[in-house]
Amino acid sequence: MASHGKSYRAGEATGRVEEKTDQMMDKTMGAAQAAKNKASEKAQSTKNQAQSTKAQSGGYLSEKAQVAKDKASGAAQATKDKASEMAETAKETAEAGKDNAGGLLQRTGEQVKNMAQGAADAVKHTFGVYDEDDEPINTKHTTTTTTTRRS
Repeated sequence: MASHGKSYRAGEATGRVEEKTDQMMDKTMGAAQAAKNKASEKAQSTKNQAQSTKAQSGGYLSEKAQVAKDKASGAAQATKDKASEMAETAKETAEAGKDNAGGLLQRTGEQVKNMAQGAADAVKHTFGVYDEDDEPINTKHTTTTTTTRRS
């Protein structure tokens, strides 16, 4: 029952890691989308403002509007790049969490295996299935079984 509890806790840990990862990804993607929308709105506003100003004042303002548009476009690209980096970081964190959970499950399995082997050895020794040199007695080919006891 102890190994079942450990496996259950390991499964819970894995589930929590995956849930946190999903939450982080959702947050990151939401923030990235909001930043992208804001940059797009800013660019559109700048473009609209530039068109209005261009119609009123000519070439000088058109150049300024283009500069503002380029800045807004650059800001939008920078925001998109940052969001992509954040998403990649969240993905790596999730993968690391999954790796840790897998290692925990492997160690737990090995511990359970070792405990079972120890219990099997104890039972074999108790019933005299091992001889003096801790070698199994071949009971298939002999008609009599000798039991040795240790003091």
